[in-house]
Amino acid sequence: MDQEAARKHLSEEQVRLEQVREQYADLHNQSEQQSLGELSNLDQHQADIGTETFDRERDLSLLEQVEAELADIEHALERLEEGTYGICEACGKPIGDERLEAVPAARFCLQDQDKAEDEAGRNHANERSRNR
Repeated sequence: MDQEAARKHLSEEQVRLEQVREQYADLHNQSEQQSLGELSNLDQHQADIGTETFDRERDLSLLEQVEAELADIEHALERLEEGTYGICEACGKPIGDERLEAVPAARFCLQDQDKAEDEAGRNHANERSRNR
């Protein structure tokens, strides 16, 4: 992928993610009680409050994901400036254009991405077994 196409693709993705983040901007500034709004603990069924709490947690999770993706975009733009965009950070081989089209902020080639995800899965499983 040429540099201008990559920059355009990354910038478009950055704008899209910033728009999504704007939709959730108030979540960081509200406590859980404030986000429940008009719901009163006395008037509402516990399930209603549970649903509101679940929705808030889901929205916070989505916001965290969007912010992580924005950080990845920033990192990709820095790599573009340094001339290392499109190079796998693990093995140093070129990342395929198809992968960069699908995941413009990709840091790893498919093989190294698979290895990283396998390792993360093993670490997560080990952590869960230690916490039991």
